[in-house]
Amino acid sequence: MKKILIIDDEVNVGLLLSKFLVRNGFEVSTAANGGTGMDFLKKTDFDLVLCDFRLEDTDGREMLKNIKALYPKTGVIIITGYSDIKMAVELIKMGAYDYITKPLYPDEILNTINKAIETQYALQEMAANDYTTLDKPPKEGKKQILSGEFVVGTSRASKELLKQIELVAPTNYSVIILGESGTGKESVAKSIHLNSPRHNQPFVAMDCGSLTKELAASEFFGHEKGSFTGALYTKIGHFEMANGGTLFLDEVGNLSYEIQAALLRTVQERKVKRIGSTKEIDLDVRIIIATNENLQDGISKGRFREDLYHRFNEFSIYMPPLRERGNDIMMLAEHFLKIANHELDRNVTSFAPEVVECFMNYRWQGNIRELKNVVRRATLLSEGNEISMKTLPLEISNFKVSSSFEPANTSVANDAKEPKHDLKNAALGAEHETILKVLREVNFNKTKAAEILNIDRKTLYNKMKAINLK
Repeated sequence: MKKILIIDDEVNVGLLLSKFLVRNGFEVSTAANGGTGMDFLKKTDFDLVLCDFRLEDTDGREMLKNIKALYPKTGVIIITGYSDIKMAVELIKMGAYDYITKPLYPDEILNTINKAIETQYALQEMAANDYTTLDKPPKEGKKQILSGEFVVGTSRASKELLKQIELVAPTNYSVIILGESGTGKESVAKSIHLNSPRHNQPFVAMDCGSLTKELAASEFFGHEKGSFTGALYTKIGHFEMANGGTLFLDEVGNLSYEIQAALLRTVQERKVKRIGSTKEIDLDVRIIIATNENLQDGISKGRFREDLYHRFNEFSIYMPPLRERGNDIMMLAEHFLKIANHELDRNVTSFAPEVVECFMNYRWQGNIRELKNVVRRATLLSEGNEISMKTLPLEISNFKVSSSFEPANTSVANDAKEPKHDLKNAALGAEHETILKVLREVNFNKTKAAEILNIDRKTLYNKMKAINLK
């Protein structure tokens, strides 16, 4: 159970927020002032602190400074009834995960809390495991990790990728990261940021594939309170949040042509203006984009602006799919096994030889993301200290069976030795391939995929679960 500390001198606010979070599965403590809050922190390891900016004995800025100095692994979200954009940007640069204004909306606060805890957990995993980041040479006997899930291995593809990251990271070049879904594009973007002169400034990631046309402008540029129906508070856009640091735009090929035009203007002028405001804000932002689409093909078909493409494409990096990374597959599998053991409190130590053979030959359509999910699932299902074939998803164990068949002999004398053709498994394999193909085509937009496949969303979710896709 994740532990949250609420520091707010408005007792009723703290009480209501505490009850709401307890109902959602958190362990919550409350403090009415900064001093009491620091006393709580000395006695308990909290995953997250929700701190009101204006307290009777201090303010949010001072609290953030003290918390980060003494407990750097603890995430902090600042809450206030006052909207001050400059202060919000300053707090984020000081290390706050986010800054939200009252009144608090349940869905918004819960979503922000979950993302903050997930981010803190990922950072702690990197520190807890025997891996180092690029800005420090790995100690003897330790592997080197770029960021998150992309482990530097011995394959030629991995070594070439590392060289490119080391080359471009110290510059201010905009970067396009190309590759299939699940190859770890965001992890590499974070690595570029962490090994750049901007590493102490914000890294802000934005999933363009999930943006509707109506929300995109507000998410990118922000808006003023009352600037349109539903604008109940002033919102800081992602460009402003990333000012001084790096803005990562994932699946940028999904953006509408109108938003692309607005992006081009912002990138060219290095200024941003929130919706409903007349004030322009100077920007110093490095932009990294990622896509699994062919943007040049999009240009030829009129879906993507050529001038914006050339603004982004000062340097490009190709992310090799997992099937091209050779022995790195098992290095990654071992890394994910260690994380899964920690998450699930298990002690699975190895992979059965036939599992290793299967992993090395399987095509990994979902790449690193798929491998991580498979290892986590297998760790949970394992009864002993070894991951066996029976713990693997059906499509992977079936692949092992089918790939182990010898070529059919056409002679009548050997007919009895030929494998029987299993139509059920063949049909299931074809169905899985079709689902994966459609999901990739629509960038894992489940609503669109369900429409194309002519099934409802619930059926699609069940079928995705069966092939270990989330």
